[in-house]
Amino acid sequence: MSTTVSAINPTALSKRLDRAAAAAASAGVDALLMAPGSDLRYLLGAGGGSFERLTCLVVPAEGSPTLVVPKLEAPGYAKAPIGELGIDLATWVDGEDPYGLVASVLGKPAKVAVGDVMVALHVLGLRAALPAVEQVLAGPIVRELRMRKDAEEIAALRAAGAAIDRVHARMGEFLRVGRTESAVGADIAAAVVEEGHAVAEFVIVGSGPNGASPHHSLSERVIEAGDVVVIDIGGPLPEGYCSDSTRTYVMGEPRDPDVPATYAVLQEAQQTAVDAVRPGIRAADVDAAARDVIAAAGFGEFFIHRTGHGIGLDVHEHPYIVGGNDMLLEPGMAFSVEPGIYQPGRWGARIEDIVVVTEGGVEPLNTRPHDLVSLPTR
Repeated sequence: MSTTVSAINPTALSKRLDRAAAAAASAGVDALLMAPGSDLRYLLGAGGGSFERLTCLVVPAEGSPTLVVPKLEAPGYAKAPIGELGIDLATWVDGEDPYGLVASVLGKPAKVAVGDVMVALHVLGLRAALPAVEQVLAGPIVRELRMRKDAEEIAALRAAGAAIDRVHARMGEFLRVGRTESAVGADIAAAVVEEGHAVAEFVIVGSGPNGASPHHSLSERVIEAGDVVVIDIGGPLPEGYCSDSTRTYVMGEPRDPDVPATYAVLQEAQQTAVDAVRPGIRAADVDAAARDVIAAAGFGEFFIHRTGHGIGLDVHEHPYIVGGNDMLLEPGMAFSVEPGIYQPGRWGARIEDIVVVTEGGVEPLNTRPHDLVSLPTR
């Protein structure tokens, strides 16, 4: 197993563990049981991988955390500051019962919170080892910590935003008439890594009618003169924090005469939503700010997704900028603002920036222009 370790200050990790323990206590939970994944990376600085062998960070409401890990996979955590964080290490080998080991670490809990991404194999194994213990999801507890980014996390997201902006600035190198979406996507994916990401987690190249499908990926469609093309790209930096940015391009002059006026509506909607972001406003109000502009122009039925999603160690995390979410925004919350207009069978467009809520309002972390960028056709 290869475990990526984040370059996070151990002092910051220690504070996260303390807050996690306090949050568990406030929720009436005796311990958090965290599986490999982004929650584990948030608390430990190392995410690991989840296989048939159980790895589990036990964070009790009171007392020291324990990392239960297969002995053969323990070297993958050697660079994590386990000792500095006061974490006990409990290893096990094949033939031993890891679920019983977790049970012995826990003592006699009444209620535990299991990580949202723990696989069923391990959830059921723990349930069998702790038959009288109530299990709930840890997500509602941990997300309250992860939603409010500290200065170090915001700096990492700012670096991710700058890196993906550099890829969009190079789009003329890749996006050309006569090439397939797949060929363009392969070049973009390589550029995402060249510009500092660990991997291109996703590449969307939606040309012509494919742009009207928000989660279209890549196809063998050949890009034509006059196509409107939606490019949505992102991924994690080596430190783990993610980028996500969408810009819309046109190959020469747009084929459809309604493109400029419709795109202007989208620009206004996206900027209006960004301008609405500030501490104390509801997430739903930011969604409404974008949606109202689009609906007033007669395109409401063509905006078919939420306005945004939180971002951090995961591309999609809380808070979600969507109607019905009455959560009040707070400084340190980071999320996308990405309205779109999608006309089936014709063309689509989306503009996406990552923003962070500040004490005084909002800071966009993507700075590329929002204009419909016209690229040469030859």
